[in-house]
Amino acid sequence: METIQPLIKDLPKPESALRFFNEFSVRYPSAANKLLKDRSLLSDVLSVSAYSPLLATTILQHPDYVRWLGRERQQPSGRDKDVLLESLARFALTNTTLDPGVMLARFRRRELIRIFLKDIRNLATIAEITEEISNLADAVLEYAVQISKQELDNRYGMPLEIDEHGKATRAGFCVVALGKLGSKELNYSSDIDLMFIYSADGSTSGQGRKGQTSNKEYFVKLAEFVSRVVSDQSGEGGAYRVDHRLRPHGRVGSLAVSLREATAYYKDSAQLWEKQVLIRSRNSAGDPEVFQGFYSAVEPFVFSSTETVENALGNVLRSKQKIDLEKIRSNGFDVKLGVGGIREIEFIAQALQLAFGATDRWLRAPHTLISLSRLSDRRLISESEFTELFESYVFLRRIEHRLQMENGLQTHLVPDDPGPQEMIAARMGFPSAVEFIEELRRHTANVSRVFKRFFDHTAYVERESGEIHDSMPPPARTRTASESLDEESGSELAAEKADVVRLIRRYAPPLIESLAGHPALLESLPDCGSQFHPPDHHAELMSAAEEKSFPAMLSVLRQKWSKLRLRIVVADLCKNLDLQEAKRQQTVLAEASIRAAHRIAEIETGNHFASPDAVLPMAVLGLGKLGGGGMDYHSDLDLVLVHDDDFAVPVKGISRSEFYAKAVEVFVTVLSSMTRDGSLYRVDLRLRPDGKNGATSVGTGALLEYLKNRSAIWEWLAYAKARTVYSPGDFAKNLDEDVRAELSKRAAETGRSKLKLESWRIRQRLESERSAGRSGKIIDIKYGEGGLQDVYFAIRYLQLATGIMDRGSDSSTAVTLKRLLEGNAISFATYTRLDSGYRFLSLLDHNIRLAVGRSTIVPLANRDLLSVISERMGRSSAGAMLEELAEKRMAVREGFEEVLGADR
Repeated sequence: METIQPLIKDLPKPESALRFFNEFSVRYPSAANKLLKDRSLLSDVLSVSAYSPLLATTILQHPDYVRWLGRERQQPSGRDKDVLLESLARFALTNTTLDPGVMLARFRRRELIRIFLKDIRNLATIAEITEEISNLADAVLEYAVQISKQELDNRYGMPLEIDEHGKATRAGFCVVALGKLGSKELNYSSDIDLMFIYSADGSTSGQGRKGQTSNKEYFVKLAEFVSRVVSDQSGEGGAYRVDHRLRPHGRVGSLAVSLREATAYYKDSAQLWEKQVLIRSRNSAGDPEVFQGFYSAVEPFVFSSTETVENALGNVLRSKQKIDLEKIRSNGFDVKLGVGGIREIEFIAQALQLAFGATDRWLRAPHTLISLSRLSDRRLISESEFTELFESYVFLRRIEHRLQMENGLQTHLVPDDPGPQEMIAARMGFPSAVEFIEELRRHTANVSRVFKRFFDHTAYVERESGEIHDSMPPPARTRTASESLDEESGSELAAEKADVVRLIRRYAPPLIESLAGHPALLESLPDCGSQFHPPDHHAELMSAAEEKSFPAMLSVLRQKWSKLRLRIVVADLCKNLDLQEAKRQQTVLAEASIRAAHRIAEIETGNHFASPDAVLPMAVLGLGKLGGGGMDYHSDLDLVLVHDDDFAVPVKGISRSEFYAKAVEVFVTVLSSMTRDGSLYRVDLRLRPDGKNGATSVGTGALLEYLKNRSAIWEWLAYAKARTVYSPGDFAKNLDEDVRAELSKRAAETGRSKLKLESWRIRQRLESERSAGRSGKIIDIKYGEGGLQDVYFAIRYLQLATGIMDRGSDSSTAVTLKRLLEGNAISFATYTRLDSGYRFLSLLDHNIRLAVGRSTIVPLANRDLLSVISERMGRSSAGAMLEELAEKRMAVREGFEEVLGADR
């Protein structure tokens, strides 16, 4: 077809794209005509078909995936497990006639179209692609666990264990991911290596149709059910191939083992290579606290304090030699197992982790690229070796992806045949197979050279001293992340910062590892005696836009952002900031980050369209914590991006939607992409009009029209906290006021009764969904009963019902509650319950974020951590804090029910 020739002429195999489109047109003429009218989407679909016959076949079998892709490709950021689970739940509801295994296989294949499109368009890094593929597997496994537990509960009742108070509670269960899934480096056609662990032996309740059975039998059957649902090869093939051989005792071991059995095995019986496997282990599905209990128990056996460099290298080398003996590849080069391949890079990282990880926890990162970066920071590998290994890993993984997406097979082989080599070269962006093979040889030679240096003991290790080869400075073999800071104690710098380091080590341990690996951050560390003077966040971050290249802009932005956030953290820990001011400063930092990201997106979008003077009239509407001015550590950015309806695109032949789609893509990348210098925020655009089905940016008129005519009550609750956090012109200057005015009108027309009923229903559904499959022992201070969401829903309902909307510069939760009290929207008793409960929960949430990271779960299993959190909160003990937490949650739920529970 002449109309598609310009779109396929530069593709790796244009004739395959043409055949695909001809077939699509014959089968689905109406859909083909629609596709021809959307050139951007047509280009993406043709590209996918040219790079992957497998996905071309998938699209021919399911033409509705084209329309779905048209919506989903507008969302540039990666998707985590929770987002994919929500998508899977919707997919399941529309495919109820399918067997669960077939449904999961179809869902996975559909999502791979979207991910692979980002891959071939270079819209994400290899690390981001493999993480999203891993998140997809996590979501599939979580869904499989949920439906399998329901089936087993119906048969035998729930499995029970006796807790420390003598009370029978549900026994926990987790799916442990190992290998590439464990390190979130899964490729498109990997097996998934799994191990199943349950919390304790006992018996089920017997309240099922088959009566009581042992926990052992229940969880073995559960593991079998999960594996069968995920891997059943009947029908359209399984979603994944599951490999259980890495479990305790291998093929002869029980499919599910208790926490006690698993711990004993790795303590007393496991071989060294089995312990090495646990470097890349994590909880993939089920109850995370079960995995936490397991890993905390076995970690000392994985990273042994008695391990030497020589032994670590020798053991890993023997594992590699065993693989070499088993590997038979005579008709090509294996990019995974061949000389200079991916496995050699992984084994370099793992050997050094085993050798030095016992005394330096910061080195224990499971992801290969992160591990290499940290080894370089510790000078265990040189900077040039790190660069070579990093670039080779990315190159080899890209080849692996292109090979596997040909036909969906688990292959790693570059054939000797020149014909297939030409095709692989084209899909890798090389003009010829000769140049591709030259580049492949260069990378594998680099890897092989580094591998040989490390695993040639006479060159690498002096048997008596264990020191690193002369070409590199010797590492500090006995230091931990904290001790790496203490080693500077003799210097003037460290003496000034000693108190701060101790505070961070105690109250914000995740930060200590980051400091230890980034000396520039340590140098900028303020001391507790310094009064906090708010820096000019905007000026600091905007300077990143002056760099000459996009990667340099991202690097400088992240470095400056890290220093600014560190100042807030230290002032917070030193009690130079109260909670309200700490959140305000983080909100200001987020706003400055958004402005800097906007400017960088403006520059890069102009460069992309060869229009360097182009402006970007796109405003940013903040919702959630950003909208309410309550950003905290690890908070997401909930954004709605709004463009000027009257803007004339300065690039001929480019539509407004194409221009803004590219701008949003760059904007989100600036804020959220993971680079060597880290990332800033997770960006969530799902609250835009029409959600995932809508464009990633919307005109001001279209936004107000949507809110007026098509929005749902749950969206009103979200938009009640909308705030214009940045507008480059006057077109969106009062947009947040216009949004609130529209919401007030809609709420008044709807009436309190319906508004209250729907608000209650949404809150209950959210609570139920978040608690599904979780152990009853978990306390979720955000989504659980009496949690922060109770306060948020009560407030936003009252704002909509009474018209007492946000105004002025302070729209925080505490101030909003006060205004509702003053407006007689709530009684003083209800106000007191919600206000005091919110203040306590907010303080607890803040300190969990400092001590743990991104979590809303109270760490009940870690008594030491609980004590640290309670101490930071000024409570006498962890027990006293938990008692107060129970009281506050009860009070919050009571206040919530007084607002939304009566007269529904």
